[in-house]
This record gives sequence, C-alpha cells and structure tokens, in this order.
Amino acid sequence: MALLENMRIFVRVVELGSLSAAGRSLRLSPAVVSHRIQQLEEHLGTRLLNRTTRQVRATEAGTVFHEHCLEVLDAVERAQSSVAGEAGVPAGNLRVTAPLGFGRRLLAPLVPEFRAAHPAVDVRLRLSDHLIDLLHEAVDVAIRMAVLKDSGLVVRKIADLRRVLCAAPAYLDARGRPQRPEDLLAHNCLLLRFPGSQQYRWTLSGPDGPMKLAVAGCIDADDGDVLTAWALAGQGIVQKPLWEVAEHLRSGALEPVLPATPPEPVSLAVLYPHRNLLPAKVRVFADFLVDRTRTALTAIDPDAIM
Repeated sequence: MALLENMRIFVRVVELGSLSAAGRSLRLSPAVVSHRIQQLEEHLGTRLLNRTTRQVRATEAGTVFHEHCLEVLDAVERAQSSVAGEAGVPAGNLRVTAPLGFGRRLLAPLVPEFRAAHPAVDVRLRLSDHLIDLLHEAVDVAIRMAVLKDSGLVVRKIADLRRVLCAAPAYLDARGRPQRPEDLLAHNCLLLRFPGSQQYRWTLSGPDGPMKLAVAGCIDADDGDVLTAWALAGQGIVQKPLWEVAEHLRSGALEPVLPATPPEPVSLAVLYPHRNLLPAKVRVFADFLVDRTRTALTAIDPDAIM
C-alpha cells in the first residue's frame, strides 16, 4: 500500500508541477511529499523528477513511469469501484473533462450537489476546449459539444444544441450586416483553433442543404470564452451554442447574424470508455448530469431570445 500511495503522490506532483501544490491537494506537507518521492526513487533506483526552485519536471524515466502509474492506479480504482458497485456504493476518484464554457457555467455549479449525494466520490474536473483522449489521459467521463463520430466510446446524448452566429452591434454598424452566408468571407470571424479543431470551417443550414464556408479572421484562440469576450468587444463574428450567449443576446450586447441560415446544431453528450462492468461512480454521475443538464437547457427559450 505504501508503494501505491507513493505512486499516487508522484502522479499528483507531475500533474501540478510542484511539490507544494501536490501537498496542498493531498493535504500533506511539502516535506512529506518530498520524502515520499525520495522513497519511490530509492525503491526504483532512478531519479524521477528534476527539481528547481520554481518547478518540478519529470525526467525521461519519470515520464515513462508516470504513464505506467496512471494505468496501475486506474486498474486499482476499477477493481475498487467494481466491488463498491456490487454494493451499490459509488466511490473513488472520478476524472471528468468538459469544454471550458460548459464546465464553468453548467457543470461546476452542479458538482457540490453531486458530492453531497455521493460523498465517497472525489471529483477531479479538467476543463479544456481541446479534445482530450479519454483512454490516454485516464479520464472516466467526458462531456463533448461536437458533431460526434464513431470512437468506440459509450455515448449518451443529452441534447442537440442550437447554435448562433452573433456579433456586437458596434462591429456590425462599422463593417455591415451580412445578408447572405457568402458575406461572412469578407468579415473577421473569431475561430476556435487548436490541433484537431474543426471550427475553421463553419457549416450553415440553408434551404438547399448544408453550406460549408472557409471563414477566416485576424485573431483566434483555443478558449471559447476568449472568443465571446472578443465578440463583446466588437472584434468580429463568433459562432456559439445559443445557451452560452443567451444572456448577451437578451441584453442586446450581441446581435444575431444571418438568423435565417444558422449554424448546424451540435450534439451535447456524455462519453465514457466501454467497460463490461461500468463503475458505479460513472453510472450515477452520467445519470445525474444528463438529468440536470437537460433541465437547465430546457429553461432557455430560444424564441424569446431570437
């Protein structure tokens, strides 16, 4: 058990890049964390971390060992969860990833309620607009807003999300209001860009079917909230799920663009790796999230906004 606990501490240090940060998250002093890492290095006979005054980085051997630690710890958790699941008691660490906007506005406020109902489950929330590989990153549950492709994962669809193009009235007053989809090619379009992103092309729903446009802009980001802030500041046209910008549309801070030919909807879904015996913690979290998210989205009246 000491070895397993030392592995958990090592993984946390690598994740946070700091002995003190890892100690705070685990409620251990930096001295204890350092001692446990030293024990692990002595046990393995190799240095796992390079330490400087500012940060801690895994050595080459430490990087390889970190990957194996994730596999071992995940296997141990699955074994524990399967036993707990037999008794109907969700338990263990639950690693969840979600897009930034969804995570901040809808998911994070629900976590305390979930924890109150399932205190034996520790939620590890990782928010990113990048697409994270669930298996490689040892993630239990992912929430995705995308046109979903067959990935071999279990997919529980929550809803089809209506999307909207919008911009600040000041931008549209200065640059003109697009009258047809092709007009977007002459505008500054705010794009979500990162390796693997598909949003450098916008697909609009037209009377004759989907229309794909290779839009462009002079600024882009890998954080959807940054794009919203730029749109509010009059920097260009942004494509967003309706629920995410509903408040700004109601207030008039943002104005719909080309409402007759909106972007195609995307699916909001919960994904998790296929397992013959689904851990109880994953099952109850997925059920909880689907129920609460559908309720929150239903409260948004598109006709009152558009």
